Amino acid sequence: MDDARRAAAEFLGTLLLVFFGVGAAVAARVQGGVVVVALAFGFAMLALVYMIGPLSGSHVNPAVTLGVLLSGKISLLGAVAYWIAQFAGATVAAFILWGLTRWGDVADQTGALGSNGYGAHINRGGAAVLEIVLTFLFVLVVLVVTSRSENPGTAGVAIGLALAATQLVGVTLTGAAVNPARAFGPAVFEGGVALRQLWVFIVFPLLGGALAALVAPLAMGAQRHYWGGHAKSVGRPPEPERQ
Repeated sequence: MDDARRAAAEFLGTLLLVFFGVGAAVAARVQGGVVVVALAFGFAMLALVYMIGPLSGSHVNPAVTLGVLLSGKISLLGAVAYWIAQFAGATVAAFILWGLTRWGDVADQTGALGSNGYGAHINRGGAAVLEIVLTFLFVLVVLVVTSRSENPGTAGVAIGLALAATQLVGVTLTGAAVNPARAFGPAVFEGGVALRQLWVFIVFPLLGGALAALVAPLAMGAQRHYWGGHAKSVGRPPEPERQ
């Protein structure tokens, strides 16, 4: 029962993240600009961390789940359940947005249902590198801040800001997927080029998440060293002993 509740939370969380984040791009990309889209993603993520974080961890992103899996903090079966829920939630959110543009007289300011893509401002190789780096940052922040024992209540702020930062950099280049589920939902309904390019926004964010899982123990080890009472010796030589 608990596993089902966690998967349901991931479904709902991913649905809401995609609806509000991609929805901001669809409804306000031109009039509001990149900042509006970035803040929509960041604020939605921040709210979800506090809303469903205690239940499921608020991954709402297959790349985060992969990072957590490689960190040994979730079972393979649990990760698969999360992935299914995340892709399903993103698909439902994209369907609602597609319905609003098709039957609700909502003007799609992205012209592509907020789907991710490359070619206009960046080539495929550049898109691959960008998605790796952006997702690496986001997943690394998630893994590190959620491992901290001091001030755990601030984790949501850090995670929300990290996601907003990735959007500020990547929205005009690739749409800043940073999340295979977020890329999948809109591409399914947009079809065409978005669907043909979809693999880039699944494979490379997952690679970025895997790299973050490899690096996170180093960051967490340094962090434990600092907070364990050795801050005085970090970054400067020790003081000479007094006679």
